[in-house]
Amino acid sequence: MTSWRARPALPSRFAFAGSQFLRFGLIQLVSCLFPGALFAGLAISKYVALPIPRYDALLIYCLLLTIGFWLAGLETWRELAVIFGFHLIGLALELFKVHVGSWQYPGDAATKFGGVPLFAGFMYAAVGSYICQAWRRFDLRVSGYRPILTTAIAVLIYANFFTHHWIADLRVPIALALLLVLRHTWVFYTVGTQRYRMPLALSFVLIGFFLWIAENFGTFLDAWNYPDQVSVWRLVHPAKFGAWALLVSMSFVLVASVKSLEGRLYHRGTLATVATPRATEISPQHSRANRVRTQGVSSTESSEAP
Repeated sequence: MTSWRARPALPSRFAFAGSQFLRFGLIQLVSCLFPGALFAGLAISKYVALPIPRYDALLIYCLLLTIGFWLAGLETWRELAVIFGFHLIGLALELFKVHVGSWQYPGDAATKFGGVPLFAGFMYAAVGSYICQAWRRFDLRVSGYRPILTTAIAVLIYANFFTHHWIADLRVPIALALLLVLRHTWVFYTVGTQRYRMPLALSFVLIGFFLWIAENFGTFLDAWNYPDQVSVWRLVHPAKFGAWALLVSMSFVLVASVKSLEGRLYHRGTLATVATPRATEISPQHSRANRVRTQGVSSTESSEAP
């Protein structure tokens, strides 16, 4: 990660870094409102007797959460659309994986089809919700993004989750291809008054790691079980960490598509959220300042208009 502002004096540098880390963690925590609420529902439904089957109650709960986020203005209808899209992508993967015995959902429910409860898609939707929230709260900008190649590789990653049951598992060469495509792609984000950057590929790895931790909590709460967890809970295999890091690319591509629909991508003459060869270049030092200055000028002009 890199900061472009002048660093504080040496005696106070560690204190400043500590405060920035706490700010960063707080923003991450707030960005995880939907996943946090989802896990709270998983915990409550495991230990509290419910009048209806657990998975049915969780589906109703997740629908109410989604509607509540929209009514509260935490997510736009376009963001909800892409989150719903990731929900469907996740459900398709769940139906296949449960069918081939990769994992299972214990318990019965009226809203369970093919062994998969419909609420399961919301666990994937929670990833999309986090990315949408983090994009806004960290004032994210992405440079060097190659949308066509990144989307193509994301589709290959998703397809490999199905095809590796019949042909060789190609996740390693596909992951290397993704690293190659993203080698010049950076994500810029704001913490306090500082502007930082990190490789987009690294952000996928970090998100994948925390999703692996979340998956351990999910299986501990009996939301679903892997074959070796049926009789006694065990730590989810670390290989799932890599799988999540790869799957995050699909979620990112979907969210980037939403941002383009919001008119913040691929427009010449305006500040781009994601910089591509056809988009306005992003200045990591001045993008935010320029935007604030532009907004200030617009406000002044409006107030002076007759």
